[in-house]
Amino acid sequence: MTLTGLFVPLITPFAANGDLAADALAGLAHEVLDDGATGIVALGTTAETATLTPEERHRVLDICGTVCRERNAPLIAGAGTNCTADSAEALAALGSAVTAALTVVPYYTRPSEAGVIAHFRHLAASSPVPLIVYNIPHRTGRALGPDTLHELARIPNIIGFKHAVGGIDDTTTTFMAALPPDVTVLAGDDLHAAALLALGATGGILATAHLTTSAFATLIDLWRNGPIQEARTLTHRLAPLSAALFAEPNPVVIKSVLAAQGRIPTPTVRLPLLPATSETTTAALEALNQLSVTVRA
Repeated sequence: MTLTGLFVPLITPFAANGDLAADALAGLAHEVLDDGATGIVALGTTAETATLTPEERHRVLDICGTVCRERNAPLIAGAGTNCTADSAEALAALGSAVTAALTVVPYYTRPSEAGVIAHFRHLAASSPVPLIVYNIPHRTGRALGPDTLHELARIPNIIGFKHAVGGIDDTTTTFMAALPPDVTVLAGDDLHAAALLALGATGGILATAHLTTSAFATLIDLWRNGPIQEARTLTHRLAPLSAALFAEPNPVVIKSVLAAQGRIPTPTVRLPLLPATSETTTAALEALNQLSVTVRA
């Protein structure tokens, strides 16, 4: 299975009383699919999954699964921790609506690379759905070399990677140069997505696409199919918005802008995150407005 195109990692909207805003979540899922996303990601980092109760996580997955079934769209679900046994339990609980599980490299514990391979080999053998390895070393504290990435790619039931290493480094270029043709690589760094697409990524999981879904869907298509000059032009137009949205910890600025647009009821985030400042929100709204002007031009 090779996944291609744009996948939007949905935020979790909250109502004024702090509860999950279920209708707003379903609305966002439909909106991004209407605007060109291939599929959605539920319970990723952008969803503030660590702060959700088990009941809320189940509800988010149910809402997103219902939308994806209605729209015949793939659903990727975050499932995985730094405990192998707990990760296996979470994967086993995923429902039939899930196309693949986004499973993070074990964090904080900082296992050896051999330990990371053993972790994913165990999970892949028991998971009812294919796995996408979430490689994000600045969050996990565990960088992976190209040999380890290639070894993970050869494990049955691992279909790909969300690659978010903060740029295009030597490991990335070596990894992408010898990637098996049936392995999915989805860009996970919004600002560096174009560079990874140029190296052969098949799509992206990109939070900025909450606010400009069609442009990011077009960006992925242009880098994969051309014309390349149009891809370059759109890349440069999108960069200021991504920079503005990540000026504070994700997803606080995205939620602030969505609330300002009236697409979610509040900009509320849960501690330890703090709401975006008014200055950052204003800068993001200005970047979004400027993008709209340049795209129309």
